[in-house]
Order: sequence, then C-alpha cells, then structure tokens
Amino acid sequence: MQSNPHPPANRPVVGLVGAGQLARMGWQAAISLDVGLLCLGAAGDAAALAGAPVMAGSARDGEALAALAGRSDVLSFEHELVDLDALARLEAEGVRVRPGTTTLRLAVDKLHQRRTLAEIADVRVPPFAPVAALDDVHTFAAQHGWPLVLKARSGGYDGRGVWMCDDASAATRALADAAAAELELYAEQAVRLAGEAAVLVARSPSGEIAVYPPVATHQRDGMCRWVTLPAGLPEALEQQIDSLARTLARATALEGLMAVELFLDRDGGLLVNELALRTHNTGHLHTEAAATSQFEQHLRAVLDLPLGETAPVVAAAAMVNVVGPADGSDPATRLAGALAVPGAHVHLYGKLARPGRKLGHVTVCGPSPQAALSLAKQAADRLEGNG
Repeated sequence: MQSNPHPPANRPVVGLVGAGQLARMGWQAAISLDVGLLCLGAAGDAAALAGAPVMAGSARDGEALAALAGRSDVLSFEHELVDLDALARLEAEGVRVRPGTTTLRLAVDKLHQRRTLAEIADVRVPPFAPVAALDDVHTFAAQHGWPLVLKARSGGYDGRGVWMCDDASAATRALADAAAAELELYAEQAVRLAGEAAVLVARSPSGEIAVYPPVATHQRDGMCRWVTLPAGLPEALEQQIDSLARTLARATALEGLMAVELFLDRDGGLLVNELALRTHNTGHLHTEAAATSQFEQHLRAVLDLPLGETAPVVAAAAMVNVVGPADGSDPATRLAGALAVPGAHVHLYGKLARPGRKLGHVTVCGPSPQAALSLAKQAADRLEGNG
C-alpha cells in the first residue's frame, strides 16, 4: 500500500480504479476541492509518483475492489480494464459505483456499445457485425464493401486493437493477430471521413447535465495527436452535437463524465465512433480553456455536487500530445526548451519514456485555433527532440 492511503477525515472520498495519468490529474483537482481521492494501482503508477494516495491492487481483483470500496464513499474509474462481475456484486451490496456497471459495460465491451447505440433514436453508428472467421469478414464486405475496420470487443486503446483492412489479405493478418492475443472482433464499415470531433458531457445522479463545446481532433496511427477549440464546425452541427451528448447521457444513465468521439462523414452526417466513461485525452485542453476542468467536473458529478461551468474562458486553444521519441529519450530532459515557447502549458505524466508511448501533453491558448496549435506543436516537438 502506498504511503498515506487515508484521505482526511470528514471528507467525501472517491475510490478511483486506476492510478495512471488521468488519476494523476484527477488528484490535482481533488486537492483544489479538498475531497479525498484514493486510487487503486501500483506504487510506480503516474498518480502515485505525484503523491496521490494509492492502494496496491488490480482492477481485475474482486478483493482489491472490495477493499477500495470499504475506504470510499463512491467508486469511479480512470480506465475500463475492470472486473465487471465483481463490481456488480459490490453494487448489489449497496456500494455506489459511478458510472454504474450497466453503463460501464458500454466501455468494457465495444460490440455491446455498438448494439446499444444503434437502438437509441437519433443516434447513428457505422454498420457493424461480429466476426469470428474470414468467411464472416467476406460476408460483411460483400454487403458493405472494402475497406473495412476490424476492432477488438475489449482492451483496445490508442489504435491498439484496431485494424484497417483494405482487402482480404489484410483481414487475414488482422484475424491472426487477434487470435494470438485472444481477442474477439467485430467488423465495421470504414467511414468516408470529412473530419473527427469529440465532446464531453457530465451528468450527476440528480440528473443535472453539463456539456462542453465540441473539439476537433486529429489522429495519427490510431492515436489522437492534437485537439483544437473551437472545432470550426457550423453552428447547427455544434447544436446537434450538444443535443446528441445530452441524449446519450440520459439514455445511458450516465453518472460521471463521458467522452463521445465522433465521425463527420463527407455527406454531412454525424456518427458516434466511441464512448469513454471517464475523463479523456480529448478533454485535456479544458484545464486551461474552460471554467471547469474535466477532472474537477468528474469529481463533482460522481459526488453529486453542482456541476461546473463549461463555457470557454479563452478565444481558442489547442492541445498536442507528447509521444515518446524513437530513440527512447525522456522528454522531461528537454522541458526548458518547451517552456520557452510563449503560452505553453506543459503537462508531463512522470511515466517511463518508451517509443510511441503517450508521455504528456501541451496546451496553448491563443487568438485562433491555428495560432494556438502552431505554438503547441512547437513545444511538443521540442519535448520530443524534433525542434
């Protein structure tokens, strides 16, 4: 067990399953609110290295989850790699689990998420179907065409567990990779993208809802590389996204914060790509750009406190992820260069540097998304050793 695992007396305590960078930033928000945060993880995790109280244990261990619940007023999550059955038993015993296990299953099982979303009025998702063999992929392709996407039902993130397949040969390789990793797959029609966006929505147990303005997102190799605000979308589409977020929050019985990743197709349509039932990479810029950070908002929501204002407090902002460079060097050794970029807010996660690993992010606020993005990229490049 990490040092000082006991939050202050007479404070509400959120037991957070996970102790990575999202928990680390959640710990900063908890300090400001003077609420307790007790994470479940390991001593070397990002939150523990920042001084957050951490109980040693696995999110897939029912006994560890029960121990965390025994020290907390409410359980919540920074990732989806959890034992849902153990959580459901705790929930049945009266433990406050937010979001609840029925809602959380949407993030744990992506095929279940697709099926659920497809049944909600006014919510569009790409055509999909479960696949277990190449014949299933051929059947799907015959109906929806190539290219198509194969996705893992669970365990995927930052492009892992996602295979873009242009033809049967690519699908064969993807099926082999998935079988080696013991992953179940589903197929999805590839969307003719005009762009991608994301929106955060919070809902409290009392039913209060708060929606952040949407952001534009840019992916590279399946990983979000940068985010800009405003998203540069028509006003009518932004209003549609706000309405969609509220619909999803109610339909899923959300308690906490949810990120909704969106596809914008070339015909002007809006499709849901994925839901994340937690704080999310696409919401990092709101720490500097909004009246309430996503991390504070999540704590407010799961503790049923009044939700915070989501309106931007700046004209524009951009966030760029800092990714481990190919040579394995640590971006923290180049911090001074990044801080010399005007307006750069650097957030490093204290994680061991590794090529391709998400190690931090940079946010810049400015007069326009383009101006902010240019400076944020400059600072991130310096951290990665490219500038």
